[in-house]
Amino acid sequence: MAKPPSSLLTSVEHRLSAWAELQYRIDNPPERRLRPTITISRSFGCEGFPLAERLKALAEEASGEPWNICDRSLIETVAREEGISLRILKNLGETSRALEALGASVPAHVTHDKAFEKMAKYIVQIALVGNAIVVGRGGAILCRGMSNCFHFRLEASLEWRVQSMMRRHEIPRKEAEHRVETGSKQREKFIGYSLGANVAELRHYDAVFNNEQHGVDDIAAAILAYVKSAFPDRTYFKR
Repeated sequence: MAKPPSSLLTSVEHRLSAWAELQYRIDNPPERRLRPTITISRSFGCEGFPLAERLKALAEEASGEPWNICDRSLIETVAREEGISLRILKNLGETSRALEALGASVPAHVTHDKAFEKMAKYIVQIALVGNAIVVGRGGAILCRGMSNCFHFRLEASLEWRVQSMMRRHEIPRKEAEHRVETGSKQREKFIGYSLGANVAELRHYDAVFNNEQHGVDDIAAAILAYVKSAFPDRTYFKR
């Protein structure tokens, strides 16, 4: 069942609280420890956010630390909230130096749209701190080359994505078809224009999952198993 608007607002508010904890950790680091970030890309209509929610629960259980989901709604809220923005912006100078140490950088051509450029810097900052699941927004492309980041993508047939949209948002088929068709085109155009890249190219990802054949529980378990195996700090995941 689709979440009502009030539920979505509550979700954003809850994640903003988690963001505040994250910001405190940036300002007052008890230890300079590398923490993982996971990015999730998906064909329009795939279950990206449900996957992120399940992955967050598994990662928190395995690490014993809080994780946060960073998606469009959270980033846009942060961009609108001046107080939050100021707390983030004061750390962006440190971001560029830290990225240089990691051998990564925000792509130079992220300049077409100033609003997205600002969002891109937030996403990189979040990914750099870690314990984050970045859903969409070209996260895999923005964070490529960062040693603490792992990138995954969901794919499924057009028919399955339409059916999923109908089921999750409780809308008729015609509306679901329209959303998937227009959403797919807009997303591809947005990423191509903003980042100069094809988000569907396999080279951007550690693994691609067929959402039609595998549910979010199985995919989340597989992603976490991969990250636990590949993450450089073997002591991070306690379970």
